Amino acid sequence: MKIHECKVKKMHPTQITVGMAEVREKKAILSELKNGKLIEFLREHPIPAVIGPEDKMYLTDHHHLGRALTDLGIENCFFMVDHDFSTIAHEKFYQVMETLELLHPYDEKGIKKDYGDIPRHIEHLIDDPYRSLAGFVRRQGGYVKANKPYTEFLWADFFRPHIDCDLINQDIEKAIQQALELVHVKNASHLPGYISQPYPIKK
Repeated sequence: MKIHECKVKKMHPTQITVGMAEVREKKAILSELKNGKLIEFLREHPIPAVIGPEDKMYLTDHHHLGRALTDLGIENCFFMVDHDFSTIAHEKFYQVMETLELLHPYDEKGIKKDYGDIPRHIEHLIDDPYRSLAGFVRRQGGYVKANKPYTEFLWADFFRPHIDCDLINQDIEKAIQQALELVHVKNASHLPGYISQPYPIKK
């Protein structure tokens, strides 16, 4: 698939929130990369996107990377086009996107909002601490990455009624441990990437 270059500020989000703790991690990684190393990293991590009405580019994944690039003032990124919806009428575009599971119009409380509530620009994405928690739990083996859009958001919604948001903000490691105790219960078995037993730790 062909990789294109694009101005970060021209990329439009397809969701309302990100996990800002994960964004901060991305920023730390990017800040360590200089010149050619940064370009190499971005080429190896192209942002999936679709072309929408008026030939605008819409991210369908890697919003955390996009937000980190924006916060750091990095002007250019690389992307790959999965779909070209430039001929679809604007009023139908978001409907098509949601039908294809390429849109996640849910706020930081997990409540579905109107399409118009999706920010126009990446820098206006808002923080959902539970999204960060879900990402960290997956990386620690709580569940596996599934071939389903917005898996981490589904797990974030699962954690939402069980773990206090203040704990996530104040002691993320303790929140992760609490979450790891929840992920294998039967009530979570419907979620993508669910594993019934924790993976054995290799010594």
